[in-house]
Amino acid sequence: MLTVYGNYHSRASRTLWLLEETKLPFKLTRVVQANRFKDPLAPDAPLNTRSPEFRRLSPMGAIPVLEDEGLILSESLAINLHLARKAGGPLAPANERELALMEQWALFSATWIEADSLALSFVYRRKEQDTEEGRSEIARLSAKLVRPLAALEAHLEDHSHMVGGRFTVADINTAEILRYGTDHADFLSPYPRLAQWLKLCHGRTGFRAMWSKFQAEPV
Repeated sequence: MLTVYGNYHSRASRTLWLLEETKLPFKLTRVVQANRFKDPLAPDAPLNTRSPEFRRLSPMGAIPVLEDEGLILSESLAINLHLARKAGGPLAPANERELALMEQWALFSATWIEADSLALSFVYRRKEQDTEEGRSEIARLSAKLVRPLAALEAHLEDHSHMVGGRFTVADINTAEILRYGTDHADFLSPYPRLAQWLKLCHGRTGFRAMWSKFQAEPV
């Protein structure tokens, strides 16, 4: 059986969403971020990203990690591409051309969007959006995101989905990276087609199932 190491309040959410979509059987081994604990290496500390037993799977101490019959993967976007191919069906690439496009969009989203989208989320988690410094940071990050978000907007004006005219793993990977930025209410206001597409993704049964578990999980 597949084993996912991580928790819903982490990048594991994108893998857990995909698993809801594919119905592949799996076990979730809860691993939490070390910064949640005063002493993550204390004997009574739960399994966390600094625990030696977890570091043997992920030397970088990053979640999620997937274990699949001896194969260990520790990059969430690669995990999702692997699981989509394993499951087959409409979420998977239908051919090498689609695989190449799915890999392209995963790298595009990780390289051009994720860091700044996540940084926007941090501003709101720290409740800094009403401070002068927070507003300045939101403006700076929003400006950095104009180019990649405009590229996605243009792509989705001509395509119903990221790849292949149907919902695929490429939509999951991109949507989860964009979701961080939506803590900022106006994040996608200049990009109506992108906002419409993200709403469509979040309306799926698989996302709603993952999100209900996300909301129920203790932070």
